[in-house]
Amino acid sequence: MIGVLVYPDFQLLDAAGPISVFEIAGRFAGKTSSIKVVAAVPGPVRSSSGVEIFARGLKPSGAISTLIIAGGEGVRAAAQCEKTLAFVRGIAGRGGRVASVCSGAYVLAEAGLLDGRRATTHWRRTRHFIATYPKVKLEADQIFVRDGNIWSSAGISAGIDLALAMAAEDFGEEIAQETARQLVLYHRRSGGQSQFSSLLELKTPNGRFGPLLTWAREHLDAPLTVEDLAERAGMSSRHFTRAFIAETGTTPSKAVERLRIEVARQRVQSSGEAIERVAQVTGFRDPERMRRAFIRAFGQPPQSLRRAARAG
Repeated sequence: MIGVLVYPDFQLLDAAGPISVFEIAGRFAGKTSSIKVVAAVPGPVRSSSGVEIFARGLKPSGAISTLIIAGGEGVRAAAQCEKTLAFVRGIAGRGGRVASVCSGAYVLAEAGLLDGRRATTHWRRTRHFIATYPKVKLEADQIFVRDGNIWSSAGISAGIDLALAMAAEDFGEEIAQETARQLVLYHRRSGGQSQFSSLLELKTPNGRFGPLLTWAREHLDAPLTVEDLAERAGMSSRHFTRAFIAETGTTPSKAVERLRIEVARQRVQSSGEAIERVAQVTGFRDPERMRRAFIRAFGQPPQSLRRAARAG
């Protein structure tokens, strides 16, 4: 069962977005999605827009396997409600999947579930969140973050991205893609708060070609042509390409570019290294080539990502 936790002055889309994802994904999967909205005080709960949603109480229940916590203007009060915090801790303690949308991360943090963990929240709340919860490894650039059974997402509509990733885990990648198409959304979104992670986007990073991808990541300054990779794998170029696409869902050249982008992004955001130097050591060679790759992946050039990281 999917539980969606709300409270007075919650953000309506934070709840409605994930609810719609699971409803549609369940329909495509041929399963009835059981979704329940819950709140500390049962009955009609008023969102910040004035629209009300009916919620059940926080009765102890092992039926909820996934709990999604909405964000919103009323989150500070919700994060101080011991009844709410105990309920959230209880589900996480049983091994349930617990997630926050936008500022719902404050509830997770107050419950102690984010200490030492990676998480994200709305970019406008980054400075306050870091100052308030220094034990949390906040990744302000991300659309959503998963750390074990604890998930968190960036602002508002990012809850839909998070729910699509959960649906992929529950029902499979094809169902998640079909759900995104039904909602007229990108399955994986790039942009300011990006969830891009090269190895995670490959369908089976730890499969047959896992060691090869790890080796490639450590030798990004080499040409890494299809012929180079095929030779390393002990296969002909044609057979290697076919097998690689079947295994990972992408071509060898695209996989290498993703690896280069991932490593380049880390260096751009975490150091003062010259952009030209980053392009050289990650195999892009030409800074303009790297800039175009960044725009395709993140919607902005390296310099913008660096400025955002420094501001955060």
